[in-house]
Amino acid sequence: MTLSPAVSTLCENPNQVFLDVAKLLITYADNILRFPNEEKYRSIRIGNPTFSTKLLPIKGAVECLFEMGFQEAETHLVFPKSASVEQLKLIRESIAAERDQRLGGGRPAQQPASAPRRPVATSGTPTPQPAQQPSSLSSMSFFVTLQSNFQHVMLYENAELQQKARSAMPHQEMSSAAQSKLEEARRADPGCRVGLEDFLVVELLRWFKQDFFSWVDSLPCGRCGGPTQNSGSLGPTPEDLRWGAQRVENHFCSGCQLSTRFPRYNNPEKLLQTRRGRCGEWANCFTLCCRAVGLEARYVWDSTDHVWTEVFSPSQRRWLHCDSCENACDKPLLYELGWGKKLAYILAFSKDQVVDVTWRYSCRHPEVLSRRTRVQEAWLLDTINRLNGVRQQSLSPGRRAELTERLLVELVEFISPKKPPAGQLGGRNSGSLAWRIARGEAGAAGTEASAQAVGFVFSPTEQEKQQRLLHVRYGAAADQYCRVSSGSELTPGWDRCAWSKQAVFRKLEADWRMVYLARTEGSAVGRLGWRFDLAPAGMTIKSVSVAASSQTFHSGTVCWTLQSDRLTTEFSGDGSSQSFPGLSGASELTVWAELGGGDGEASWQHSQLFRQSLEETDLSSLEIIIHLQDA
Repeated sequence: MTLSPAVSTLCENPNQVFLDVAKLLITYADNILRFPNEEKYRSIRIGNPTFSTKLLPIKGAVECLFEMGFQEAETHLVFPKSASVEQLKLIRESIAAERDQRLGGGRPAQQPASAPRRPVATSGTPTPQPAQQPSSLSSMSFFVTLQSNFQHVMLYENAELQQKARSAMPHQEMSSAAQSKLEEARRADPGCRVGLEDFLVVELLRWFKQDFFSWVDSLPCGRCGGPTQNSGSLGPTPEDLRWGAQRVENHFCSGCQLSTRFPRYNNPEKLLQTRRGRCGEWANCFTLCCRAVGLEARYVWDSTDHVWTEVFSPSQRRWLHCDSCENACDKPLLYELGWGKKLAYILAFSKDQVVDVTWRYSCRHPEVLSRRTRVQEAWLLDTINRLNGVRQQSLSPGRRAELTERLLVELVEFISPKKPPAGQLGGRNSGSLAWRIARGEAGAAGTEASAQAVGFVFSPTEQEKQQRLLHVRYGAAADQYCRVSSGSELTPGWDRCAWSKQAVFRKLEADWRMVYLARTEGSAVGRLGWRFDLAPAGMTIKSVSVAASSQTFHSGTVCWTLQSDRLTTEFSGDGSSQSFPGLSGASELTVWAELGGGDGEASWQHSQLFRQSLEETDLSSLEIIIHLQDA
C-alpha cells in the first residue's frame, strides 16, 4: 500500500509509539464513521490531556489528522461536514494496515522505490516533547510547523535522491565556471576570502533559474493551450498524496470550460521531474540540488509566506542567503526593504539543527519583535533546543562543538541590526506582476508610498465629464502625450504624465534612427506607471480599453498590468486594443509596465517600451480610452 506523507512520517516512530498513536487516530476516525451526525465526535479539544500528551508531540500524528480532513478552529480541531469521508477512510485504512502488519509480525508496508521513506534522524530515540504543553492552537500549529520542516529536510540526505539530482545537473560545467571565477577573483584581489563553494552556489542559482526550473502562475489549458485562471481547489488523488501534494489547484479555462489540475508537490524527487511551481517548489528542489553537489544547505521558512535556502560558506565562515526564485545571493534585506514584507518568524532547518534566523533578515528589530505574538519567546527557544538535542544525539562531539561555535557566531551577528544598503533592493521578480502586487511584494510597482517618483494623475476635466470620455495617447518618436478628449492638448516628455518611474530612460539610437524607453544600465528591473483618478470628478469607469506596444530580445521581459480597486490583471504589449469589463464601476486605475531579464552587459536593451522609428509621427505607442459614468 502506498503511504501518504503524514502516515509515512508516523511510521518512523518507534514501534510502541506508533501503535499507541495509531490506536488513538483510528478511534477518532471510527467515531466519525459510526456516528456521522454526532457533533461531539467531529471535534478534538486542543487542551484535552490525551490529545496534548499522547498525540501532539509525536511526529506525523497531527499531520495525519489534517490529511484526514480535520481543520483548525480556535480551541479545537474540527472535522467539517464538507470534508471528504472517503479521504478520512483512506488515511484510516493506511494507518490500520500498518498497525495490523506490525501486530502480526510482518514487515511494515513500504513505499515504492520511486518514493523512498524519509531517513530517520536518530535511531530509537523518541520525538522530543514540546518544551511546555502548548496552551493555544497557535502554539500547537507552530510546533507542527517546526517538527514537519525539521523532518522534511532529512529527505535531502537520501543518497539515491542526491544522485538523481546530480544526474539532472551540469555539475562539471558549473564547477569549472566556479573555478575560473575564483581564480579571476584571486588575481584581482589575492587577499579575498571568497572560496570555491561561494562561486559554485552562484553558478547553481543562475542555472536553476535560467535553465532548469520554471515559475507557474497558472498553467496553460490542457486542451487549447490558452490562458487559465486559478479557480479554487480540487481533491488530491492517492497519486498526488504519494508525492506530498495535499493541495491541488484548479486552473480553469473559460474558453474550453476545462479544468487543468496543478498538484502542489512537496516531494523533491517529483519536482526533479516536473521542474515547475512557485516558491515552495523552487526552494524545496533547489535545497536538494545544493546538498547533491556537496554544499551544506538549509531550508528557510518565513511565516509571511515565503521560503528560500541558506548555504554555509566555509571560506567566509557564515551562512549565505540564497533565493532561487530571484537568483539572489547574500541579500538578506531583500524581503524587508525590497519587497516591503512585515517579517515576524524566519526559521532555518538543516539535517543537524533548527535555528531562528529572523534577525539576519531585518534591520528593524523592534518592529519585528512587536509582531512576534504567535508563541512565547521562551517556549520557542526551549522547543528549538529540545528538537536540536534529539537530532544531535547521534553526532560526534566534534560536530556538536562545530555547530555550537557556528551558532554563537550567528548570535553575535544577530545582535546588531544590519545597515540598509545604499541602493534600492527592488521588489520581487518571480511570479506575475499582478500576483506580486496582490501580495504586496512588487516594491515600487506595488505601493504608492514606495514609488520613486509620485507625479502626474489624470483626472477628468469639465469637458471630459460632459463627453463622458478620457482619451490619452503617447508617441515615442515625438515624445509627447496627446489628451484627445480635452481638445487634443499636447504635453512633451515621456515622464511628464507618468505617475511613477523607476530606473527608466528614453534611449535614442542615432545610427539606427530608432527610439524607445528602456531600464537604466545596471538595473535589474525598470518600472513605469500612469494613474487615472476619477473620484474627484464624481465619476467611475463604464468601460476601458488599452493598447500598448513593447518588444523583447533574447531573455528580456516586459510585463503590463492594470491595477484598480476592483481588479488587478495582466495584458499583452503587442499593440492591439484590449478591453477589461471587470473594471466597470472602478473609480481609479493604474497602468504599469515592468522591464526585466536580458543577457549579458546589454541586458538593459533587451526589454523595450514603445520602440519606434524617428521618422514616424503618429502617437500610437500607448493609448488609453476610458468611457465614464456617474459614480
